[in-house]
Amino acid sequence: QVQLVESGGGVVQAGGSLRLSCAASGRTFSSYAMGWFRQAPGKEREFLAAISWSSGNTYYADSVKGRFTISRDNAKNTVYLQMNRLKPEDTAVYYCVQDRLRFRPVVRTLKDDYDYWGQGTQVTVSS
Repeated sequence: QVQLVESGGGVVQAGGSLRLSCAASGRTFSSYAMGWFRQAPGKEREFLAAISWSSGNTYYADSVKGRFTISRDNAKNTVYLQMNRLKPEDTAVYYCVQDRLRFRPVVRTLKDDYDYWGQGTQVTVSS
C-alpha cells in the first residue's frame, strides 16, 4: 500500500519561506513522477508543480512559477516543495501526489493523473 506523508507546513508571515517534504513508501519511488496540489477553503484543488521520475522535467503553475521549486531525492524516497516569497493567497492545504503510471516522460497537471494523495499539510500565510 502506497503512503505519502507530508510535513513542513505551518504559519509564516508574508514574504517568508517554507519547505514542504513528502515521504513516500509502498512502491518504487524512483519510477514515478511526483507532484504537489493545494486547496484553499471554498476553492477547487489546484495543481502547483510536478517533477518527473528522473528529475529531468519539472513544470509549475503560473501562480507559483519563480517562487516555488520542486525537487526530489530518490535515495530518500522524498519529494520537496521549497516555497519562497509566500503570499496570503498561498494559504491552503498542500497535498503531495504520485503519478498513476511509471516512467511517464512528461509530467502531468490533472488530478486524475495521480492515484495516490497524502493527507495534506496546512500552510497559513499571514499578512
